[in-house]
Amino acid sequence: MKVTIHIWDLPHRLFHWLLAASVVAAYVTAKIGGALIDWHGRIGIFILGLLIFRIVWGFIGSTHSRFVTFFPTFSRLSAYLKGRWEGIGHNPLGALSVIALLATLAVQVGTGLFANDDIAFQGPFFDFIDKDLSDKLTSWHNSSLNVLLGLIGLHLAAIVYYRAAKKTNLVKPMLTGKKEIPVALAEAIDAGHGNRAGGVRFALSLFISSTVTWGAAGGITQLSKITRITSPCCSFAWASGEITQQHQATAPATRQQQIAQAPASF
Repeated sequence: MKVTIHIWDLPHRLFHWLLAASVVAAYVTAKIGGALIDWHGRIGIFILGLLIFRIVWGFIGSTHSRFVTFFPTFSRLSAYLKGRWEGIGHNPLGALSVIALLATLAVQVGTGLFANDDIAFQGPFFDFIDKDLSDKLTSWHNSSLNVLLGLIGLHLAAIVYYRAAKKTNLVKPMLTGKKEIPVALAEAIDAGHGNRAGGVRFALSLFISSTVTWGAAGGITQLSKITRITSPCCSFAWASGEITQQHQATAPATRQQQIAQAPASF
């Protein structure tokens, strides 16, 4: 006999499907190239925001979204391989897959921020480094794609395997948030397994991820310009420099005027 429990919260599920769609869109726009390469960059920044949200949510989100709940420690991996692991969220091998995917995507996005294609595209942080380093990061960006595609392939293969061999549907819970588990397992789980994060934590996670996304999309550059203009210290330095230049420019003329106005006997 089985019972239905709520396992995946709405933010977690939205992240999952938005990330899947964004990765597909980023891959397609990169392959087509041309005018779509700018959209590839925009989608990459959006993926960065999703990753930041997931990292924050992994610490303050609901129970089964938190890294501490499913992090694949040695003891958990050992118990799973020996058939002794009991849980309702990510199993230890699945957790390894999740962490590997997130890490690889982080490398993809991080290098993409500094990348260039020697034609028309430059990442938003291209100007912060020299061209040689940008070329190296571009190479890493391209080569890590193969790792990402391999991990996605393993992820899809695991879904098919669990569906065919273990009669377990991994897709449905990520759509509905609900999962069927044996009654014995449900009774053995701590009663607080379904703790939810609430609106305040969701708003905080969204604010942090949105701020990072804004910064990566050019907000950092705009902020630095505003700071340079409005900061008292910077304004003083700028004004001092301008006054010095004006003084140097007018000094010769002033001395000539003094000589011309001086008495002949002097």
